[in-house]
Amino acid sequence: MTMMASFATPFTLGAINIALPAMAADLGLSPAQMGWVSLSFLLAACALLIPAGRAADIYGRRRVFIIGYYVFTVASVLCALSATGPLLLAARVLQGLGSALFFGTSVAILTAVTPKESRGRALGWVAASVYTGLTAGPFLGGLLSAALGWRAVFWANVPLGLVVLFLAARLRAEWKGPEGEKLDLPSSALYAVSIVLLMLGFSGALKALSAPLAAAGAAGSWYFMKREARAAHPVFHSELLFDNPVYAWASFTALLNYSASFAVGFILSLYLQYARGLSPVQAGLLLAVQPVFMAVFSPLAGRLSDRRDPGELASAGMGVTAAGILMFVIAGPSTPVPYLALALAVLGFGLALFSSPNTNAAMSAVEPRRYSVAYAALSTMRLTGQMFSMALVLLIFSMVLGKTRLGPGDAAGLLTSMRLAVVLFSVMAAAGIFTSLRRKRAAPARV
Repeated sequence: MTMMASFATPFTLGAINIALPAMAADLGLSPAQMGWVSLSFLLAACALLIPAGRAADIYGRRRVFIIGYYVFTVASVLCALSATGPLLLAARVLQGLGSALFFGTSVAILTAVTPKESRGRALGWVAASVYTGLTAGPFLGGLLSAALGWRAVFWANVPLGLVVLFLAARLRAEWKGPEGEKLDLPSSALYAVSIVLLMLGFSGALKALSAPLAAAGAAGSWYFMKREARAAHPVFHSELLFDNPVYAWASFTALLNYSASFAVGFILSLYLQYARGLSPVQAGLLLAVQPVFMAVFSPLAGRLSDRRDPGELASAGMGVTAAGILMFVIAGPSTPVPYLALALAVLGFGLALFSSPNTNAAMSAVEPRRYSVAYAALSTMRLTGQMFSMALVLLIFSMVLGKTRLGPGDAAGLLTSMRLAVVLFSVMAAAGIFTSLRRKRAAPARV
C-alpha cells in the first residue's frame, strides 16, 4: 500500500511533463501556464502537508491516508474532464490537497511499524517506488498522450486509486501520536496562507505584486513560528528544527536537493520535444534513464545507510547530483543522445545516493510519537524545493521568453533559459554538499 501510494504522485508528475505540449496545444497554455500545471499541485500539497501530518498524528494516520486518497482519485477524474486551463489548474489544486493527506502519512505508518535497524532498507524501497513512478511517468505518459491524448494520463490514476483504497480498507490497526491534543486550525490556516503568498511572490506570477506577496508570506511564516513556540498544542513542533540539528540540517539539505533537481525534468521535456524534435514517446524513453537509475540504486543506498553514516552517503549524493546537472550546460540542438543519457544516469545515481540515506538520518533523530509531523515537515522541504525550482524556471521563462508560445521554431530562447537554469541548479546542489556535512558536527537528538 505504501509503495503504491508513493508511486502515484511522482508517476503523475513525470507523465504530465511529457504531456504538457499536448495540453498546451489543446487548451492554449503559455509557457508560464504550462509551469503552473505542476506548480499549482505542488503549492496546494505544500500548504496542507504539515497540518495534514499533525492531523494524522492526532486523529489516526490510516484514517487521514484513506481520506487523502479518495480526494486524490476524484481530483484525477476532474483533471481528465477539464475543458479549459483554469478548470485544469483548479483540479490540480484539489489533487495536491489529496496528495498532502496521504503522502507523508504513508511513510509515517511504515516508519512506525519498521524496526530501526532495517528502516533504511524499508525507506529505500519506498524511494524506489517513488523513482519507479518517475520512470514509468515519462514513458507511459508519452505512450498514453500519443495514443489516447493527454487526458489519459489522469485517467490512469483511477484504477490505481481503487486498488490502494481497497488495500487501505483491509487494514485493521490504527496509528496515532499524542493523545488528548487538538489540531490548531487558526495556525494551520496561517501556515497555508503564508506558504501560498510566499510562492506566488517568488514565482513572479502577479508581476507588480510579487514583492509585496513575498514579503507578506515571509511575515506570515515568521508569525507562525512565533505563535507555534508558545502554543499548547502546536501544529509544528519548532524544536524539531531549532533543538535537533541532525534533523534540521537533513531537512535543509533536502530543500536544496529538490530545489536543484526537480525542474530539470520539466525543462528537459520541453528541450527534447521543441529543440530536438523528439516525439513524446521518444522523449519519455530518454527521460526514463534518470528515474531508472534512481529506482535501481535507492534500495542499495537505503540498505547501506543502515550500516554506514547516512550523512556521508547523502553528502556524496549531493556532489554527484551537482555534476549530473552541470553536464546539461552544453546541451544544444545537436547534442548526441548518448551524452544526454549519460548525464541523466549520473543525475539519477546522485539522487538515489542522497534520498533514502538523508530520510533515514532525519527520521532516526525523531521520537516515534512525532513521526507523522516530522516526515510531513521533511516532505514540506521537498515540496518547497520543488516549488522553488519551478518558480525559478518560470521566472527565467518570463525574463527570456516573455509571452512567446513555444513551438518547434522557438528553440533559441528555450536553450538560453535552460542553460541559465542549469548553472543556478548546479550551484545549489554543490551548496548542499556542505549543508549535509554540517550534521556530522551535531550530536544526534531525538525530539
